[in-house]
Amino acid sequence: MHSSFRHPLGLAVIAGLLATAGAGPAAAGRHQFVNALGMAFVWIPPGTFVMGSPPGEAGRRPDEGQREVTITRGFYIQTTEVTLAQWRSVMGRSFFSRFRGVDDEPVTKASWHDAQRFVDKLNRRGGSGRYRLPTEAEWEYAARAGTPTVYPWGDAAVCAKAMYGNSERGSGECLAYAAAQGIEQERPAPVGSYPPNAWGLYDMNGNVWEWCEDWYGPYPAGPAVDPRGPGHGNGRVRRGGNWFDPGTQIRSASRVGEHPAIRSPFTGFRLVWAGEAPDKKGFWPGDFEAAPDGH
Repeated sequence: MHSSFRHPLGLAVIAGLLATAGAGPAAAGRHQFVNALGMAFVWIPPGTFVMGSPPGEAGRRPDEGQREVTITRGFYIQTTEVTLAQWRSVMGRSFFSRFRGVDDEPVTKASWHDAQRFVDKLNRRGGSGRYRLPTEAEWEYAARAGTPTVYPWGDAAVCAKAMYGNSERGSGECLAYAAAQGIEQERPAPVGSYPPNAWGLYDMNGNVWEWCEDWYGPYPAGPAVDPRGPGHGNGRVRRGGNWFDPGTQIRSASRVGEHPAIRSPFTGFRLVWAGEAPDKKGFWPGDFEAAPDGH
């Protein structure tokens, strides 16, 4: 991990991954890797879950209707949001020179198109597998980590569980808690500052909105298998809520659509690595032991 991190993220990520070995369906979190940029990824196995929210859930929007979703292919998802250090390693410092922040903060002010540029440059490094943004269904499946509750820890927002309400201009719900942890007001927290979910993923709820691959649109009725968003639209999906929002906005089912060119201080992203699944002995084929970006 990056040497300038203010928080011991390297130890936190490894500890979280080890703690989640054997947790959830098909031992989610047992297989993981860290690439040459310090981006940690954890294996999420196939499975079925209920996507969306039930009527009466506080903060629920009409576009969150519940449906059964089956994910038939497992995937590796980044344990944290892409950090400024990782962004600068790929894109260079001049791309977002207007954004000042410490290395372990999530990159923000990145449009959906910017995220795709990052993915493209990362993939050009070669190696097996490909990086991409998660689909919306993959994102919620990973965020829930096997839970049917409003949040992965239960049915109530808790300041000690996620970054939200960190603004005097907003609800201010968690200003006192964040200040006690040494986290600055009016900005996101360094990644990994809050506990991971049961599958070893940090900040899926809160901190920054995260871009997904899909166009935004209503969910089709009925069960779905590996669903994708509509073929076109005006906005791309963002998930997870952010540091400014109140607790009702960081629910696992919360979703919004935003124009893909928007660069917001509330929005970042994390990646999926689409490679081969580990074999039954826990080893990966070919050159997997080298970082998957070829470094």
